[in-house]
Amino acid sequence: MILETKRLILRELQADDDMPMFELDNDPEVHKYLGNNPYTTLEQSRETIASVQRQYAEHGIGRLAVIEKSTGSFVGWSGLKFLTEPVNNHCNIYDVGYRLLKKYWGKGYATESALAAIDYGFEILKLEEIFAAANIENTQSINALHKCGLTFMEHFDHNGIACNWYKITKDEWENKKLIA
Repeated sequence: MILETKRLILRELQADDDMPMFELDNDPEVHKYLGNNPYTTLEQSRETIASVQRQYAEHGIGRLAVIEKSTGSFVGWSGLKFLTEPVNNHCNIYDVGYRLLKKYWGKGYATESALAAIDYGFEILKLEEIFAAANIENTQSINALHKCGLTFMEHFDHNGIACNWYKITKDEWENKKLIA
């Protein structure tokens, strides 16, 4: 699967993405709102990529590598994930998320890539709703979710981390597209 935006290409994660994935997940600032457990070995990145590749095979969807068109550089990952384990008492749902290398923060790439993923979810997968979670202190991520049209639903505790829960429905997405 490949999604394309004005500035980005979103493609399936590949085994040779292991080094840039390690650079991403080894950064303590990237993991600041994720439980402060940055990766310490390249093998952890390889395991993450293998896990996402299993999601592609089992569910036809998973997080995608985000590539900057102008440079061909790995920016991070973004996209939909089918959650089979409960999050905020929800299970078997689609979640939109993103994680970017610090040098790409503040460029609108999280919003741009998430919008492409949400559009794919509603237009191609014919989903009725998409969810997201964000640490309540992660204002940049929260802003990106709002820009994508997701609505705050409630606060919840996720493994000891205070989080916000968001949702967007197909009807809300259609209305957002009509206004834009």
